[in-house]
Amino acid sequence: MAPHIHADLIQGTDEWLAARCGLLTASEMSLIVTPTLKAAKNEKERAHLYELLAQRLTRYVEPRYISDDMLRGHQDELVALALYDQHYAETERTGFITNDKWGFTIGYSPDALVGAEGLVEAKSRRQKYQVETFVVNVFENTIPAEFMLQIQTGLLVSERKWCDLISYSAGLPMAVIRTYPDPTTQSAIVSAAEAFEERLQDAASRYRDAVASSKAVPTQRRAEEQEMVL
Repeated sequence: MAPHIHADLIQGTDEWLAARCGLLTASEMSLIVTPTLKAAKNEKERAHLYELLAQRLTRYVEPRYISDDMLRGHQDELVALALYDQHYAETERTGFITNDKWGFTIGYSPDALVGAEGLVEAKSRRQKYQVETFVVNVFENTIPAEFMLQIQTGLLVSERKWCDLISYSAGLPMAVIRTYPDPTTQSAIVSAAEAFEERLQDAASRYRDAVASSKAVPTQRRAEEQEMVL
């Protein structure tokens, strides 16, 4: 199956949340794959499994706190993309990409597409990390480790040939680092995702059996929560 580009979706909207509901996505891949490319087996991985299972069962995404840093980061990323458009290449915004060629679906929300082959990921950084990025990553032409799994998953899902990471911190030069698909990393991502999906399906079966056998009493959400139901 080819990647499915959901071009009509706008990131952050209810429709975008509905498309992502219950899916393993690029931005959360670090919860199930360790920095050494092993399948994670820890509390964060288990919590994410039950979060996605709950979303699949209820079609409901619980609201998350949006901090001042997150709001600032969103504005910074818009500025960074505008600068990229001006100085590097014209981009196209799209909300979501999915791919289910593995027998299950992985999702990815790119910051932008470039032509038919490229992606852009824009990151707002504190100044100490921006300086470090130039000293270490720009100098060595490497991607900061904290973004590697997200970008490689994005390349895997989109099946595109390269991704430009934009590292932006107001008052400092903007860094743009290009990276390409890495078969070793992508193989580890697929292997961990397959195992994660199997555990999720097993947990879903156990949940349904437990609910049926315990004669659990159903409940309803409060009226003020209904707007979050997808």
